[in-house]
Amino acid sequence: MAKAIHSMIRVIDEDRSVDFYRRAFGLDIAERLEFETFTLVYLSNAESPFELELTINKGRAEPYAQGDGYGHLAFSVADLDAEHTRLTQAGFNPNKIVEFNRDGALLARFFFITDPDGYKIEVLQRHGWYK
Repeated sequence: MAKAIHSMIRVIDEDRSVDFYRRAFGLDIAERLEFETFTLVYLSNAESPFELELTINKGRAEPYAQGDGYGHLAFSVADLDAEHTRLTQAGFNPNKIVEFNRDGALLARFFFITDPDGYKIEVLQRHGWYK
C-alpha cells in the first residue's frame, strides 16, 4: 500500500516562504538539503507526518506560473473562525469563510488564502470528511 508523504511547490524566496508557512500553519523546517543548483526545504508540524517540500531553484528571479492544472493545498483546523481572525490580523488577507452544504447538511466550512508565490491554500474546519 502506498503512503502519501509530501507535496512539492517551487518558490522564489526561501525565507519569505518558510516565514509564511511557519506563521500561517505552524510548519517548521524538518529537513533542508542544499544542492549546487537548487535547495529542498521540507516543512512539517506535529499534526501530521505529511510534509510540504519547497524547491528553490538558484538564480530564478521570475515568479512561477501555476498553470490551469494546479488546484490548492488544504489544511484542517479545529477552530476556523479563530484561524481566520488570526490570519487576518497577521496581514495574510484570507478570503471570506464559506459554508458548503449538500442535501441540506453542512459538508464543509472553509476559506482560501494565498501564499507569497500565488499558491492557493484551502483552510477547512475539522468536520466530517475533513479531519
